[in-house]
Amino acid sequence: MQRVTEARVTVAGETVGAIEGPGLCVLVGATHDDTPAKAAQLARKLWTLRLLPANDEGVEQSCSDLGAPLLVISQFTLYGDARKGRRPTWNAAAPGPVAEPLVDEVVAQLRALGAKVETGRFGADMRVALVNDGPFTVLVEV
Repeated sequence: MQRVTEARVTVAGETVGAIEGPGLCVLVGATHDDTPAKAAQLARKLWTLRLLPANDEGVEQSCSDLGAPLLVISQFTLYGDARKGRRPTWNAAAPGPVAEPLVDEVVAQLRALGAKVETGRFGADMRVALVNDGPFTVLVEV
């Protein structure tokens, strides 16, 4: 996930999701042992992590503190393995029929917590544009 001042995702020239920050652009990958419970845990973590700019008292804030938006985009390539050879393998990535409901569950759980969430389009050839605020990128695993 990246702290952003703005982010958008387009498919075939059409903007399918966009946020104005401060907020988070979240790239979600699913692997074989992920579950809906892990998706819910990830949503809670994303909503409450104090990663956004500090308030007047100098305390970093979370999306829940600010009502900050999140742009959630599926990205199976997060589980690419390029340790051998010249071409990555995707063996650790969950197949689409397993991964898509898990990504959808992250989004549903965030919305249930009160988050404003925009999304990409699962399986589409997406173009992601963002302004990283920092730069600030954190790997979150649950």
